[in-house]
Amino acid sequence: MATLVHTLADHSDDVNYCAFSSSCLATCSLDKTIRVYSLNNFTELPYSPLKGHTYAVHCCCFSPSGRVLASCSTDGTTMVWDAGDGQVLAVLAQPSGSPVRVCRFSPDSTYLVSGAADGSLVLWNVRSLKLYRSGNVKDGSLVACAFSPDGNFFVTGSSCGDLTIWDDKMRCLCNEKAHDLGVTCCDISSQPISDGEHGFTYFQMASCGQDNQIKLWLILFADFLGVELKYKCTLNGHSAPVLACAFSYDGQMLVSGSVDKCVIIYETTTGNTLHTLSQHTRYVTTCAFAPYSPLLATGSMDKTVNIWHFDLKQPCAANTVENESKVAVEDWSEDDVSAWLCAQDLADFVGLFKRNNIDGKELLNLTKESLANELKIESLGLRSKVLQKIEELRMKMIPVTVPDEFLCPITRELMKDPVIAADGYSYENDAIENWISNKRRSSPMTNLPLPSLVLTPNRTLKMAISRWLETQQK
Repeated sequence: MATLVHTLADHSDDVNYCAFSSSCLATCSLDKTIRVYSLNNFTELPYSPLKGHTYAVHCCCFSPSGRVLASCSTDGTTMVWDAGDGQVLAVLAQPSGSPVRVCRFSPDSTYLVSGAADGSLVLWNVRSLKLYRSGNVKDGSLVACAFSPDGNFFVTGSSCGDLTIWDDKMRCLCNEKAHDLGVTCCDISSQPISDGEHGFTYFQMASCGQDNQIKLWLILFADFLGVELKYKCTLNGHSAPVLACAFSYDGQMLVSGSVDKCVIIYETTTGNTLHTLSQHTRYVTTCAFAPYSPLLATGSMDKTVNIWHFDLKQPCAANTVENESKVAVEDWSEDDVSAWLCAQDLADFVGLFKRNNIDGKELLNLTKESLANELKIESLGLRSKVLQKIEELRMKMIPVTVPDEFLCPITRELMKDPVIAADGYSYENDAIENWISNKRRSSPMTNLPLPSLVLTPNRTLKMAISRWLETQQK
């Protein structure tokens, strides 16, 4: 069940966008302002509203750490703000001077991308706040953008209906006509999904457009295969152009907002409609799930932002902290620590750890004394539970190096069913079969033609992998 818990009515014109950090909600409007609210009680922060843009503000977004906020406007600039005190850190002018429609931080905060009405696209270096790369879509205005969770790729959507995948060097890797009447928004789920048939990992993307449709896509990022964009399905329910879409943090739900004034929440695995919300009185222009709490924000041309609470069996535990395997614990951000707490059934401590700025390095240094004296956790049982989970985390940090010869050269994963190809190299059976089935007749390792497509089981290697796995379990 989704319950309306609060309505924000501070903007004096259409609400264009809303974005969450772990502790705040930011909204922006045609009224030229950005407003920032605390999630504790939905009160506006002392420095809000942020005023600096001279025309309508189209988009706003927090950096992954939540410490920096970016906004972009018809005035041709992207402004960078300190989310702690509201001070302006930089005013980044689009080189073409065109109205900026969308901005996004990369997952590691290395880059900030800004896309404009003339199709120009800029990657800004966040540390130096200088232009890093620039480019252009082939046609239309840039209106949507989303980064892959690993930050190596991002997708843009244009008013001419194209979805384009770029790498961090601003090279166009893939282009797909997605919506006949123009893309309006796109989002990539932070949770990867496995393609059991071929052993590859995909990311799920949603796009919506003026054609009243929401489409789900699978994006494959693989070193040897490049980038592949595959259409999955279309979600129905809206009777007018769909202006916004966003995944929940665990990727299990997708929310959309439309000109039909409705908000629809879908279950992504089945495509079924979970909720239809119809409290807005004009077009729904934006929607966003909070990262670590069961909250949803929807904004509208009726000048309001509605905050919804939805019931979850496990509000935070669905996030399995993919960063554990991707980012060293000592390099975790405060948000990564919050996600880990949720996954360990310690969600009640998220606010406490946030207030004390506990990042990965601080987390590993916590002791029973610091938990009691500095964090003021009075319960001995709770202190013991937190320490136990931290110790388990420390144990996982002890590196286990998989012998390179046990890894499939295509997937770079431990092989379960190794086979020998005609080039003399061993591969995971499903991976090399998929390679060949895609009409590739060259070796993934040498790029030379394969003299034969026969695959021979490598039983010796399979036994060696089994023995190695047994030693790791002792």
